[in-house]
Amino acid sequence: MNDESFYRKNIGKKIKLARTRSNYTQEKLAEQISLSTRYISQLERGISFGSAKTIVSICKALNISSDFLFSDLIESDGDKLDSLVDDKFMETYIKLNDNNKKIINMIVGELFKLQDENEVS
Repeated sequence: MNDESFYRKNIGKKIKLARTRSNYTQEKLAEQISLSTRYISQLERGISFGSAKTIVSICKALNISSDFLFSDLIESDGDKLDSLVDDKFMETYIKLNDNNKKIINMIVGELFKLQDENEVS
């Protein structure tokens, strides 16, 4: 796989992840940004790559930053979301309903408190 193909597939995967997280179908996203469903599918599979205007429209519609799309493709000294959160966990988490997300967030909060207490002891 060449670099271009790798970049397109990586960005497409993130568009799909953000779309799923936003509870959008391909049809709904396509309608919102005036593109075809087929083109959204091609973007998500890495077959096509949008213009700057298309990428900005997708980011606005899905309420994501360009950092989300490009973070692991551009080296930086800052923390990367991808290195902080396992992809499989994130894919599963976004499929949870709001009540289950609250439960997971509460559990994580309690684990953090326990960890803090153990480090102080």
